[in-house]
Amino acid sequence: MREPEKITFELVRSHGLTEEEYKRIKEILGREPNFTELGIFSVMWSEHCSYKSSKPLLRIFPTQGKNILVGAGEENAGAVDIGDGLAVVMKAESHNHPSAVEPFQGAATGVGGIIRDIFTMGARPIALLNSLRFGPLEKGRNRYLFTGVVGGIASYGNCVGIPTVGGEVYFDQTYEGNPLVNVMCVGIVKRDQIVRARAKGVGNPVFYVGSDTGRDGLGGASFASRELTDESDRDRPAVQIGDPFKEKLLLEACLELIKMGIVVAMQDMGAAGLTSSCAEVASRGNCGVEIDLSLVPKREEGMIPYEIMLSESQERMLLVIKKGKEREAERIFKKWDLHGVAIGKVTDDGFLKVLNDGKIVAQIPAKALAEQAPVYHRKEEKPAYLAKVENFDLSRLPEPDDYNEVLRKLLDSPTIASKEWVYQQYDHMVRSDTVVLPGSDSAILRIKGTRKAIALTCDGNGRYCYLDPYEGGKIAVAEAARNVVCSGAKPLAITNCLNFGNPTKPQIFWQFRRCVEGMASSCRALDTPVTGGNVSFYNENPNGAIDPTPVVGMLGLLEDIGLRRTPYFKNEGDLVILLGEFGQDLGGSEYLKVIHNLKVGRPPRLNLEKEKAVQKTCLEAIEEGLVNSAHDCSEGGLAVALAECCISNPEERIGAFINLSPFISHVSRVTVSALLFGETQSRIIISCHPKNFARIKEIAGKNKSSFLKLGKVGGDSLVIFANGKELINIKVDELNRIWRNSLPRRL
Repeated sequence: MREPEKITFELVRSHGLTEEEYKRIKEILGREPNFTELGIFSVMWSEHCSYKSSKPLLRIFPTQGKNILVGAGEENAGAVDIGDGLAVVMKAESHNHPSAVEPFQGAATGVGGIIRDIFTMGARPIALLNSLRFGPLEKGRNRYLFTGVVGGIASYGNCVGIPTVGGEVYFDQTYEGNPLVNVMCVGIVKRDQIVRARAKGVGNPVFYVGSDTGRDGLGGASFASRELTDESDRDRPAVQIGDPFKEKLLLEACLELIKMGIVVAMQDMGAAGLTSSCAEVASRGNCGVEIDLSLVPKREEGMIPYEIMLSESQERMLLVIKKGKEREAERIFKKWDLHGVAIGKVTDDGFLKVLNDGKIVAQIPAKALAEQAPVYHRKEEKPAYLAKVENFDLSRLPEPDDYNEVLRKLLDSPTIASKEWVYQQYDHMVRSDTVVLPGSDSAILRIKGTRKAIALTCDGNGRYCYLDPYEGGKIAVAEAARNVVCSGAKPLAITNCLNFGNPTKPQIFWQFRRCVEGMASSCRALDTPVTGGNVSFYNENPNGAIDPTPVVGMLGLLEDIGLRRTPYFKNEGDLVILLGEFGQDLGGSEYLKVIHNLKVGRPPRLNLEKEKAVQKTCLEAIEEGLVNSAHDCSEGGLAVALAECCISNPEERIGAFINLSPFISHVSRVTVSALLFGETQSRIIISCHPKNFARIKEIAGKNKSSFLKLGKVGGDSLVIFANGKELINIKVDELNRIWRNSLPRRL
């Protein structure tokens, strides 16, 4: 690459900057920027790095709480106190655009980036989760993206030695050509050893550590801040190339340096690479950073300053080391076979000063880059399509002739079917702390040296948010909390990935606002503050925007690991109980999509008081040892949830007899399809020994939670009976075969 002789407006526009933004840059500098400075501003002021459209709305989220040690926006990741002097560090990030053009490396480097966000806080990463969304598997391109993404996640996580313990996978036409790849990582750290990414100490050396800098990933932040088009495959060079073995060395070296007490600050070179890491540590530390690019290890000849500053080559960290401890640091880098080079120093002038062979090539106030990007209050407009889909008359739909066949089709739906094909490719047992494996409502990991465990889950539903962004946002948080509660854990906090279309389109921004408002209302009601996350805009392809898709990563805490619970029925003769109510909520359901090919109606309404009552009842019953299994009732409704309770144990399956006759009269005008397959919220299916029934009912009464005895566990079939008629009667072996074989059959 050659530097252009002159900065033209065409060049400015090609960097994603507006005329007004360029004018502001000139005011900040008091002059015209050079080419390197233009590139630095373009990535730091990109939507991906600056959050210039979302910042005003993200302030709606509650971010403080009694367990929050590091809140949203303060550092690279959030930190949550779990007692015993320990904290969980957690963060979620998206890698959607890179995965759309290069699925294996896009997903792999997404994993690598989120891992670095965790250990840059001084925490040892202990688990990964992911939330994935693709177009229908009937199309070869979607199968290519799906298998490539899963392969990239598996390869990187397995090689680094961090277990992938849970997640979710959805398939829908809306993600055609624009898959969503959201990755969550959690780590453990002693609360007094959390590292901050804030440079301080004038004269302290700034070290570059890790892989050499190349041209891969050049412009990645800008690529993530525009829509995908038919020409997006040309952006393949903007996708980074990962080296998980180098990441493992980097992780161990950084954690060892932290234990030695010689690290002042540490920052991942993620989006915008060397530019963002230097600008952010300087800005947070209210100081300056000076670096010389001639000292940066490079793997390609002839790289100009612009390329070195904007490269997003992977497995790189920026460290500020205590002055006088350089040799100790270099000894650790050498031990782990890493480049560890002092490329600059901390200054007191507040500038990011970039030299090349001693000559200044860029000089910009650090805060102008990291904190003073323009903030936009985008126009909003309620989408016109809502009037049509909200008023669709679901009563016109015919009732199925065969409810058995409906249940078979739902279990065969790739969104509902077992994801064993996916998670069997992940090493979920490495480090030997995973005690509840993928496939449950939540993964559970023991905390060594204590009786405690943490529960982790990811949840979201784009279809709900398409039909009603506010209710969909509420449900995303509530379902994640419900899944954690089903495992026996108390929900503590969330991280999130907010995936939306182009924010400059008023209808998209209206969706974004309503989703955030809905999520915030649930977070406040359920006392699960937001520790941070990621906003991914411009998720559009030539056919339009994806459905608004907020994804919630939830952390829960079990004080006693012995009280953990799983979804599947355990014992013949146990009672089956529903905490919650029956409703008529077919809008936005998997039933409508699979059976009628419709995405219409109003999604379920979420009553947060009822949600709290159900969750509290379930958790108290588990804590008293009264519950043998607990499972959230979600996609596919009651019938699917009951089937999963019968078949989700990989070793042994058991049937159940369910009688719905007593409840049909309690729900006015309910159809059988809504009774069986409606997705009414705030429902948990539990099983218990008959002797515990009265006490659980007492707990439910105290909490004002609905409590319905549905039937008994036993037999070799799932039988659902109502008003003298057998609605469902299928052998559990058949249900199991359909559910477990759906994905492999489609690949």
